This record gives sequence, structure tokens and C-alpha cells, in this order.
Amino acid sequence: MRAPWWWARDGLLPRLLDPFGRLYAMATARRVKRPGWRAPVPVICIGNASAGGTGKTTVALDIAARLAARGATPGVLTRGYGGSGDVRRVEPRKDTAAEVGDEPLLLAATAPTYIGADRVASAQLAVDWGARSLVMDDGLQNPGLIKDLAFLVIDGAAGFGNGRVIPAGPLRETAAVAAARCQAAIIIGEDVHNVAAHLTIPVLRARLRSPEEVKGRRLYAFAGIGRPEKFFAGLTDAGAELAGTRGFPDHHRYTTREFEAVLAEASRRGAEAATTPKDAARLSPAQRARVRVVGVSLDWQDPAGLDALLAFVVRRTQ
Repeated sequence: MRAPWWWARDGLLPRLLDPFGRLYAMATARRVKRPGWRAPVPVICIGNASAGGTGKTTVALDIAARLAARGATPGVLTRGYGGSGDVRRVEPRKDTAAEVGDEPLLLAATAPTYIGADRVASAQLAVDWGARSLVMDDGLQNPGLIKDLAFLVIDGAAGFGNGRVIPAGPLRETAAVAAARCQAAIIIGEDVHNVAAHLTIPVLRARLRSPEEVKGRRLYAFAGIGRPEKFFAGLTDAGAELAGTRGFPDHHRYTTREFEAVLAEASRRGAEAATTPKDAARLSPAQRARVRVVGVSLDWQDPAGLDALLAFVVRRTQ
């Protein structure tokens, strides 16, 4: 889906929809109060207050890698997108994005990943497979599991939009209510809207970094993610020359005609077609071989601050 235009700014329509947003927030509040299950291993939640892409999966990948490097044996839990909804372990060599979703395939390349709407069942399966820590990609508003550490991920460029709750704005609940259940916030990119000033929890800052290999390359970039412009800006920041861009809705499944049209446009502009790993997961192997797949990593302003928050998780797994 694409976010409605009125989510980015306030006005008459958001104000008219605000009563429905209040009802949505009330329903969320009732849901999160339900008692959860205490897993036998520490649970870290990478959540947000907004619908749409804020960078949660990128953060989950980073934290899972950090835990794995410290011997904490993480298992990643995610609902999945477009799959069957069954609780199971992702098999990256066998599964496709149509079966389990694109993000689970990316996560499974870093740590064992388990999908399913039932987070408790996913957690139990992960522990049965030997996980000594659990990383939830999303799920801040899901009460099934008790969280030992929760991060509120915020896209610095988008902030909290117009500050209203769905359908009046992009929020699942008010930012203050979401932050109250978190131990720290993570702002990715420049804090354009100065949201840090309104948070009462510690704030970690990071920026997306594209690999240096794109420097000087002429690229035609396309992406079907929450905010394609983040990918395009990252390429420019890394020194790539963008001959053009094309954005698609998040989780978009490319038709053959659309894919060929992208390649034709790239060729017409004398550029190489480039996309994200998340998009590549939705392409066939033959299609992936015809484009440059450009991943991103997180450049933390204070990595020691993040490691300090994760330290208790590591200690509990020793």
C-alpha cells in the first residue's frame, strides 16, 4: 500500500477522521493490556508507533547480528507478509517471498527466523530449535509475548506524520503511549521534525549507509518498500549517479511487464538497474541476475550505547 497523502500533514480531512482514530487508539490500548507469556529466554522487540516502513527490519538485522556475534544465539520472530500464516521456521534455500514474505527471507540470512501471527507459538518453536534470545521484528502492539527490551524505531524524515492515529494519520497509537512501553528510541536519519525533543526515553541515532561499491556508478533505481525515496537518497549519499528512479508500493510483486519496463528505461538512460535486497527477494533468480542489488547497513552514532542496552540480554544467555 501507499500511505494516504493526508497522513503527512494536518488539515480538514484528518480532523474529520480523528474520531475514528480515537476509536482505533482505544482498541489498541485494550489489546496491549492483555496478559502475555513470559518466554524462558530474553525477548527484544523492534517496534514502532507508525504504520509503514520506518526501518524496523534493518534494525532487527543489525541487532540479531550483534547478538549472534556475542554468542546469544538469536531467533527472529516476524509475522511475515503474504504467506500462509502458519507458524514455522523459514528455510531460505527453499522458501519464496510468495510463501513466507520478503522480509523473513532477508532476516533468515542473518539468523534463524520464524513466521506466524501467533507470536507465542513462534517463540516456543524458536526456543525448541535452540534460540537463547528472541528478536521481534515488529510486534510492539502485540501483547502475546512479554518484552524484556523494546525499541521504538522512528524514520527521522517522516517523524510521526501529522501525529494522528489511523485513519486520520499514520499512528497505530499515540507516540507517547508507544514510547512508554519502550526502553529506548532509535531515530534513523536526520531528525527533521525534532521528535527527539518530545521523547522522555533515551534516544539512539543511526543513519542508513549504502556500500561504497556504488560510488561513481550510473544507476536507475527502483524499489517497492515503505519509503522508496530513502533508498534513492542513500544511493546518492554513497556517490552513485542516479539516472532516474521509480517507486512501487511496499511489498509490490513485479509483473514481467513491469520488470522489463524498468530494465528498458534503465537501458534508455544508459544506466544499470538497481534495487533493494527486499525487492530482490520478490524477483526470480533469473531476474535478480539482471539487476544490481544494493543493501544498506546502519551507521550508529553511539554503538556503545546500543551495546550497553543489549548487555543484559547477552548476560542472560551465558
